[in-house]
Amino acid sequence: MPAAKINIGNVEITSLSDGILEFDLCNFFPEIPAESWDGYRQHLTEEQHVRFNLACFLIRSDGHTIIVDTGLGPKPADAPETPWGELLNDLTAQGLRPEDIDMVVMTHLHRDHVGWNLQYQGGKYVPTFPNARYYMSGIDWEACHDPELIESRFPNAPECVWPLEELGLTVLMDGEFSITSELTTLPTPGHTPGHMSIMISSQGQRGLVLGDVLHNVVQAHETDWVSRADIDPEQTRITRRSLMEQLERDGTTVAAVHLPAPGFGKILKAEGRRYWQALDL
Repeated sequence: MPAAKINIGNVEITSLSDGILEFDLCNFFPEIPAESWDGYRQHLTEEQHVRFNLACFLIRSDGHTIIVDTGLGPKPADAPETPWGELLNDLTAQGLRPEDIDMVVMTHLHRDHVGWNLQYQGGKYVPTFPNARYYMSGIDWEACHDPELIESRFPNAPECVWPLEELGLTVLMDGEFSITSELTTLPTPGHTPGHMSIMISSQGQRGLVLGDVLHNVVQAHETDWVSRADIDPEQTRITRRSLMEQLERDGTTVAAVHLPAPGFGKILKAEGRRYWQALDL
């Protein structure tokens, strides 16, 4: 099946995926009583789990071929049965090689967004995308070196992020950073200290690569529902509430990493409730 694509003006976005993750509902949303999900069971699996797509967006802009986020990476033999580790296969299906990517942009540095950055070969780390520079939040770069956060929040940073500096491949971003003339970072902190979404503006059209502002479609309305993955819960609530209001008001097209594949949609409101409307591609 061909991968889903949309265009925002001159910018082409293709939804790739590194696979699927599932978590027990109460494990991932420990502060939300199970009965609070009674009106939202259709957004859970039959086993009442939360399921996440591991989207990685392939973006073409200003002559660049860009990967936004790189998934969990190669799947170890002892990993759970849930399928993941598929990004390079998806890339091949698009007729592309890792060498064709010239920019890797990370919304943040959690383990399921940096997994394919590097591979360990011949006793050393080598970039999976050898012709690319790797763009990341300067704030998250500092956070992933914090001894109090590494084990619990950035466990694969020593293998998937830190070596990029020695290889001379890192580009640290802060504030509203221009990636291309059509792509600009939007700080959306809370999930991680330096979490960023990516604004797209081209030919009078607008889009947003959301990152982990949402993990489940329910949070478009239940903006106060935080997960165990959110490092700063209160800032996460503030960011999500503000961004959902803005996206609803502006009608911006969204590319969401963890919502059901391909992850393209809009934030709408009806009968006093905000909701996610997937695009009909």
